[in-house]
Amino acid sequence: MHQQKRQPELVEGNLPVFMFPTELIFYADDQSTHNQVLTLYNPYEFASKFKVLCTTPNKYVVIDAAGAVKPQCCMDIVIRHRDVRSCHYGVIDKFRLQVSEQSQRKALGRKEVVATLLPSAKEQQKEEEEKRIKEHLTESLFFEQSFQPENRTVSSGPSLITMAIFRT
Repeated sequence: MHQQKRQPELVEGNLPVFMFPTELIFYADDQSTHNQVLTLYNPYEFASKFKVLCTTPNKYVVIDAAGAVKPQCCMDIVIRHRDVRSCHYGVIDKFRLQVSEQSQRKALGRKEVVATLLPSAKEQQKEEEEKRIKEHLTESLFFEQSFQPENRTVSSGPSLITMAIFRT
């Protein structure tokens, strides 16, 4: 009996979706960040279609919010922040990208991307630098503290560690 080679059945929602970046940060004082690009990769052997959904569609314009990606190709999707006001600073919005097989309706996979509007790129860089310095100091203190001697009785004469270092 001759068996035909069948492709495995793709289960709804389990297909990995490859997007870059996974986070969008817009800066109110830097207009060049008001348009950002999401890149969708299709590493599969079949064409796929996609749809971009958003939790706050009134704040964003998505260029090519739906479309198709050929097998082993990628597609750039432009996200434009169109409501840059201080009341939106720090609010986390989400985009969901749903992917399905070209000939199917059910979503085979999905990926969420968070988007945040911050007041200033310079302010953010300053905060990140301060955070890095604090982390470095914390790590240094931890390192130093981890090697502090415990409460032990003081003895006269060289320690075993010193003797081990000078012995060859």
